[in-house]
Amino acid sequence: MMHGTAIEGGRTKLAILTICGGVAFLATNDAIAKTLVERYDPIQIVFVRNLIALPMVAAIVLYMIGPAGFQTSNLRIHALRGLLMLGGAYTFFKALETLALAEATALVFSAPIFITALSVPLLGEAVGWRRWMAVLVGFIGVLIIVRPGADTFQPASLYVIGTAVLYALFMISARLLGPRESMWTMMFFVMLFPMVYAIPFAVAVWVPVGAADLPFFVAQAVFGALGITLIGQAFRMAPAAIVAPFDYTALIWASLLGWLIWGDTPGAWTLAGAAVIVLSGIYIVFRESRQEQPR
Repeated sequence: MMHGTAIEGGRTKLAILTICGGVAFLATNDAIAKTLVERYDPIQIVFVRNLIALPMVAAIVLYMIGPAGFQTSNLRIHALRGLLMLGGAYTFFKALETLALAEATALVFSAPIFITALSVPLLGEAVGWRRWMAVLVGFIGVLIIVRPGADTFQPASLYVIGTAVLYALFMISARLLGPRESMWTMMFFVMLFPMVYAIPFAVAVWVPVGAADLPFFVAQAVFGALGITLIGQAFRMAPAAIVAPFDYTALIWASLLGWLIWGDTPGAWTLAGAAVIVLSGIYIVFRESRQEQPR
């Protein structure tokens, strides 16, 4: 019994390290995107990133489960999720043209709030009053950061809120795939469909990729693919209630990278709003995990 507990504890620690690593990779991916939006349209960035990342992801799929990983009976759902992912990536990169990395990251973390709110009309799920209170508190956190009507209000914040809504819909749509769909298959189509959708728009705004920028696109593809893979693996290794709160370490990385690269420091309003959003998000995860526990 003690031996089994020790193994479980070691697996949990490894899961926490895994998600922290994945989050760090994704934060670096976002920082690279912020440097690229100064010279390229966000839709071109999404296209080039996915074009480079797709062969890497395909290799991972082949290694993990073989050619069967490219087969699915849920192609329409994957196509829908690809559209949501493209929209979310575009709006987030568009926001990075104006917003500091830490501020944009904090607003994206309102996604669990939208997941809870949208799961009621879309999936018919029952949400208790405690989770509704957490949703309300989370929205207050968003308002603290955005401060509509204030002199410091930035319209680009609305792009990030759009990203959070699209990401929430993307996560909810995953429940339509069923438990038998492999995570690796999902990851492959998440790379494929946004790339295909982006082609006509990328052609319309295309700017030749400079030789100096090519390593940044490659790095973004590598960090993005690694980040998604590690985060997905972490959720397979330990319960969501344990792993999910460490997703918020992205705020630490975003603040650090923003300070190192652009000299940005999060303001008091951003920090206060981020704290409210994080606390409400952790509470929502905690309540959902309790609902899922067998009685």
